[in-house]
Amino acid sequence: MKLPDLEAWAIFAKVAETGSFARAANELNLSQATISKAITRLETRLKTVLFHRTSRRMSLTESGRGALERASRILAEGEAVEAEITAQAASPRGTVRMAVPMSFGIEHLAPLLPEFMARYPDIALDIDFDDGLVDLVGGGFDLALRISSLADSSLLARRLCGVRVLLVAAPAYLEAHGRPRHPRELAQHSALFYTLSRFGAAWRFQHKRHGDFSISVNAPLRVNNAEALNPALLAGMGIALQPEFLVWRELKAGKLEVVMPEWSPPPIALHVVTPPGRVRPARVQLLIEHLVRKFEKAPWAERGP
Repeated sequence: MKLPDLEAWAIFAKVAETGSFARAANELNLSQATISKAITRLETRLKTVLFHRTSRRMSLTESGRGALERASRILAEGEAVEAEITAQAASPRGTVRMAVPMSFGIEHLAPLLPEFMARYPDIALDIDFDDGLVDLVGGGFDLALRISSLADSSLLARRLCGVRVLLVAAPAYLEAHGRPRHPRELAQHSALFYTLSRFGAAWRFQHKRHGDFSISVNAPLRVNNAEALNPALLAGMGIALQPEFLVWRELKAGKLEVVMPEWSPPPIALHVVTPPGRVRPARVQLLIEHLVRKFEKAPWAERGP
């Protein structure tokens, strides 16, 4: 299927409106040659003449008169959509669809929304809270927050702030089962396990002098939402790798302790990601800028232990 030459039809409408190639060129900020070529393209494609041309005057042919109403609508619709989008850029409106990890989103994103909504009352937010890896393109999302090392992908990503992952346990658990000094000792401990970890069934650690170490752990509790591990952690049921933003209060209060602080999981960060190859509407860019400002410094780290 061959697409219609919409540009040429819009030019045809403007020429008919002004009654002159020269005046149409002036109003459209195009050269007369461009105007003439567009009309010629249409006439060649349609195998008919649209204008009677003489040295003194120009008038529509019968075919030209028949096409004018629809061509004028093409020009008007094009002008209207550009004016609407320009107005939206000046006063952003519309819906932004966003995917966010559940626990992080509820505690750390949701409190930031009222300020944004008050500043931009014509922007609606449609937010999906889900710890799973959401398909941005297939799901029709404008952006997402992801807490990861972000493996290579076609998505466009911007780092907002670092996120520490800590090995933690309750003091009562450590008194009863001992404090591991090396990751290999974790084989003797009860692990509380987050199943959506990017490392699968293993825990991975890094040490400045001793390098990397990976170990599969015995896990009597497995969950797909990391916040759900905290009650079992506080009850002394095991040991867990938790992001700092989920345990900073408990660490500060002494209800949990950091275990093996010299061994740390590979670093991760909070990123905002957007689908590839899209021009971001103003409403999406404004939300991204809001998130950049708010997460420039990790708020939980500032008030953490």
